[in-house]
Amino acid sequence: MNAPHKHEILKVDTGRRLFLQSSAAAGGLMLGFHVPSLAAEAPAAGATPELNVWVVVQPDETVTIRIARSEMGQGTLTGLAQLVAEELDCDWARVRTEYPTPGQNLARNRAWGSFSTGGSRGVRESHDYVRKGGASARAMLMQAAAAQWQVPVGELTTNQGQVRHAASGRTLSYGQLAAAAVSQTPPTDIALKDPKDWKIAGKPYKRLDTRGKLDGSQVYGMDLKMPGLLNAAIKDCPVFGGKVKRFDAAAIAARPGVKKVVPVGETAVAVVADTWWQAKTALDALPIEWDEGPNAKLDSAQIAATLKAGLDAPEAAVGQRQGDVTAALAGAARKIEAVYSYPHQNHATMETMNATARWTPERCEVWTPTQNGEAALAATAEAAGLPPAQCEVYKIHLGGGFGRRGAVHDWVRQAVAIARAMPGTPVKLIWSREEDMLHGRYHPITQCKFTAGLDAKGQLQALHMRISGQSIVADLFPQNIKNGVDPVVFQGLNQGGTEGAFGYAVPNLLIDHAMRNPPVPPGFWRGVNLNQNAIYVESFIDEVAHATGKDPLTLRRELLAQSPKHLAVLNAVAEKAGWGKPAPKGHYRGLAQIMGFGSYVAACAEVSVAKDGTLKIHKITAATDPGHAVNPQQIQAQVEGSFVYGLSAALFGEITLKDGRVQQDNFHTYPVVKMEHMPQVESIVMPSGGFWGGVGEPTIAVAAPAVLNAIFAATGQRIRELPLSRHTLKPKVA
Repeated sequence: MNAPHKHEILKVDTGRRLFLQSSAAAGGLMLGFHVPSLAAEAPAAGATPELNVWVVVQPDETVTIRIARSEMGQGTLTGLAQLVAEELDCDWARVRTEYPTPGQNLARNRAWGSFSTGGSRGVRESHDYVRKGGASARAMLMQAAAAQWQVPVGELTTNQGQVRHAASGRTLSYGQLAAAAVSQTPPTDIALKDPKDWKIAGKPYKRLDTRGKLDGSQVYGMDLKMPGLLNAAIKDCPVFGGKVKRFDAAAIAARPGVKKVVPVGETAVAVVADTWWQAKTALDALPIEWDEGPNAKLDSAQIAATLKAGLDAPEAAVGQRQGDVTAALAGAARKIEAVYSYPHQNHATMETMNATARWTPERCEVWTPTQNGEAALAATAEAAGLPPAQCEVYKIHLGGGFGRRGAVHDWVRQAVAIARAMPGTPVKLIWSREEDMLHGRYHPITQCKFTAGLDAKGQLQALHMRISGQSIVADLFPQNIKNGVDPVVFQGLNQGGTEGAFGYAVPNLLIDHAMRNPPVPPGFWRGVNLNQNAIYVESFIDEVAHATGKDPLTLRRELLAQSPKHLAVLNAVAEKAGWGKPAPKGHYRGLAQIMGFGSYVAACAEVSVAKDGTLKIHKITAATDPGHAVNPQQIQAQVEGSFVYGLSAALFGEITLKDGRVQQDNFHTYPVVKMEHMPQVESIVMPSGGFWGGVGEPTIAVAAPAVLNAIFAATGQRIRELPLSRHTLKPKVA
């Protein structure tokens, strides 16, 4: 069966409302990237039909593997291709990749499964069916060879894109067999290889998308060019919940290149011009009066006070309960308390939000970087006022995602709304850096209060962890809130399970959440709530260790005795970093561990603090157990990259409000780590098998707490409020 061509108008018997709902709930790119043209492409003469939705083998032996998930620097493109190629048993040097469109997926009853790329789920949630796609294609090729040679399939083997009959010494290449293989019946019982037998998967192959980034041929959304393209800049109300009161389009109508001024919904105004700079400068000159609405006086101090009140509120949603915390704390020989806080933070992707849209009364097409092609298609259809079957979205490489380009596609809706004002004309909307900073979907703000109860021997007997703060799910997917519980809030704090189990054994434990939602739009931010939960838990465990005179590693080992996988990664970093051995003079170490997104991670940071208070993070040793390692080199790169992101947040990341406005509008007020800040990273990849965990998001969580605990060792200062730029460090007096 041939896949629909990229611009075919898809005939789908699917209700628009049902599609929009399912895509919202759901929450591959090609080497030698091709930007689809505005005109429909005709089928190539003699085109080779696909073996299945995942695999196309050409007569020249090229193997095209289709990837539904998005590549945004994390390596999913290469990893998924390795899994398919492994089961296909093809020649890796012949592999290229491409991605189907969400419209094609819809037309074929979601044959490619989910297009959502987030939560470190790209590999771990699709590995089974993509591997079966490769294995099924291999079986069909073998069946075709068996039919041609008139021999049993059981006598055949495959290797590097060839089928071989050992008894006769005959071989046929996949390219020679592909046309005949298409007519074979796909197997219904597919056995996958044991990972111990992998030859392509599990190997540190170079990434497939690197060359285009090095030679400049890689196309990002902001680079997109097409005939007749116009450009748009947009400005939304600077206060959340505000609206446009009025604007004077005539004041800029005569400016060079300006084509149109377009109101976008109730909250924004866009200018369309020949070039983006013409649009942006005209927009800056456009007189706009805002109705700032009910949040015009909101500031960060008010939000902090609201969260603080939740720390002792009588009602809270319970995430985990063991024993009787109230009684245990009442009878404790000693109590330890601490309050932590974590601020709003911005995704600050290097590529700002952008989309190109072309709308006619019959069809709407959008070209955009997105983490979820299906959600982008749903947003397109709704904004276009057309059925999904008359819309299409073409994914373009992402210049950073980090969660911002996943659940919410506000920029896509805006681009389509602008294009509707100029039917038949492709319009590229690019957010300015300031627009991107002031209208993000921000990391949720929380505070956390711990109360620990110790017995007469100093043993931890009771622990109450109260989180007060924002719920992403309540804002984006309120239907998923059950009995007041947002499960995402409790990432890494679950009683058990395969996603994020709390490893520490405490006889009496209560972890709960007082939901407090300020009018700042929250979003999924790389690592999501695992980030602050790791900081809270690992910093406080360190506090308990020092308060009871125990070595931080010793206490963790005691509490993790019943959690061997948590303990294994912790022990690995402690041994590699030399915990228990003298550090270089003036250097101090700190530990952290957690489970999240299905993987076990730990880190040991080594820091120094100069006399003037300057912090130097010299080294972070990290261990990751993701169950299976599809590409160890990519995992190491992901760990390093996640630490860049995590340390940026810990050192500098903070979004604050004054008079209802976000105060950080560019990188001079929202800095990220530079080369001078970046430590050496030593990564231990230690897959233990038997499960599939994520990589891109869990590893980020342990960088900050390991550094914070090392800072305490160096200074005696316990940092409970981030970012670190708020604090003046002082080294220990010798």
